[in-house]
Amino acid sequence: MNVLVTGGAGFIGQHLCRALYARGDSVRVLDNFDHAYDPALKQAPPFAEVVRGDVCDPAVVRDCLQDIDAVCHLAARAGVRESIEDPEPYGRVNVGGTLTLLRGMADRGVRRMVFASSSSVYGNAGGPSSESDPADRPASPYAASKRAAELFCFASGLDVTAARLFTVYGPGQRPGMAIARFVQLARAGKHIPVYGDGTSQRDYTYVSDIVSGLLLGLDRAQGFRIVNLGGGKPVVLTEMLAAVADATGRQLRVSWLPVQPGDVPLTHADIGLARTWLGWRPTVPFREGMMRYVASL
Repeated sequence: MNVLVTGGAGFIGQHLCRALYARGDSVRVLDNFDHAYDPALKQAPPFAEVVRGDVCDPAVVRDCLQDIDAVCHLAARAGVRESIEDPEPYGRVNVGGTLTLLRGMADRGVRRMVFASSSSVYGNAGGPSSESDPADRPASPYAASKRAAELFCFASGLDVTAARLFTVYGPGQRPGMAIARFVQLARAGKHIPVYGDGTSQRDYTYVSDIVSGLLLGLDRAQGFRIVNLGGGKPVVLTEMLAAVADATGRQLRVSWLPVQPGDVPLTHADIGLARTWLGWRPTVPFREGMMRYVASL
């Protein structure tokens, strides 16, 4: 199968490209190699055909879809807090880019796609969050852009699996993500800024588990369907800090700061549908994943 991976040079994209190639698929990557984080971390695998371009550009997208059988759509502007400070790019890239891709797929006769959505669409709903829960109270422009993109996928009439990803971590993750930032500061012996009182919880999911879920979602895409991909076991912030200390072998120096806008107290995936429909389950426990991540640095 010939697969186009948008954002294939990014964190999850690199892992997904390798998994596609390992199972015998041909991979084409569309990535703009922007400077959202260290360009040295954005590397398309050598076996992939790489197109440096913008998912918002209809001509580039149409060319990339030539002879393609299916699409993995990961290209996006990431960052909840950044989206509050500057929301415009999130509408342009996350919504406009998705619409451009869907229109290109329709023109080229490409029907199948897995779309990397986000647990942030659930807002402050608490948890465990189910795919049938309302997702109409986003806490940030980033969350709103992902929900809007889901709706465009539904309206397209194509076969799209919208996978709502819960706090993905692992080798190659963006430096701005909490785990990456905390590990870096811990190893440098610097103070770690922690927002809130330490009771917030995140449903961390190791990147290899996410990739296996995305592949299943791609292969079984039929009509439009939303599915949660998460660890299913939220980790309290203080527990995450303890895991960072254990994995790095360092005593942490923490600076406690007020909660920031856009942060939610809990993310918790109900993964019942992923189990029954995809036959998927997470396999990497959080502390094991932390050890793997630190060992990869």
